[in-house]
Amino acid sequence: MTTIHQRIFADIEAKIMSGEWQPGHRIPFEHELEAEYRCSRMTVSKALSALADRGMIVRRRRVGSFVTAPQIDRTVLDIQDIATAASAAGHAYEFRIFGREEGVLTSGEAARLGETAGAPVLRVQCLHVVDGRPHALERRLILLHTVPQARDEAFLQMPPGTWLLEQVAWTEARHVIRAVAADAATAQRLELARGDPCLLLTRQTWQNGRTVTAVEITHPGDRYQFTGVFHPSSR
Repeated sequence: MTTIHQRIFADIEAKIMSGEWQPGHRIPFEHELEAEYRCSRMTVSKALSALADRGMIVRRRRVGSFVTAPQIDRTVLDIQDIATAASAAGHAYEFRIFGREEGVLTSGEAARLGETAGAPVLRVQCLHVVDGRPHALERRLILLHTVPQARDEAFLQMPPGTWLLEQVAWTEARHVIRAVAADAATAQRLELARGDPCLLLTRQTWQNGRTVTAVEITHPGDRYQFTGVFHPSSR
């Protein structure tokens, strides 16, 4: 069941993403949203805070909330934590680890990552579930020469991505986003038909030149969108 603050969040997000509300557009005042949705100021504030956390609006004390302006100077996406983003937006979140195996990098993996074949690695597969529906399928490699503590981590309390962000200060990251068709294994995990469109995020992160992790995160094409909000660089 969708809560009121989730509905407010979704309605405003849709108007921003559709272009109906352009950068600089003032979001209705909190008392106006209270009246429109017949809810409390706290409920409205929770929805607006989640939008601000996503970088979609900026809240200015005594002035109001405004749609943020895009930037044209850079196109870098932040490292996104699915668990934190879902919770900030008021969604129910859970994760399921269905594969965890210690091994070594194959020659193909090593060539792709710029690492040495045979390097010790932890392979983890995880399903992210939001509001009871599969949201993302994660296939991750963790390089154990950089993150040796991962050997003893079962990922019972938090998903691998969240755990890594708390454990390792990354210094460089590379993202690639592309459209793919769901193969049989992916379709089964994400409750799709084979061949359905998906968005695939491939990411590698480094710490001072040493690979921390390489991950492929597959999202159902009709359940996710990548949003980047940028600001002009200092000159």
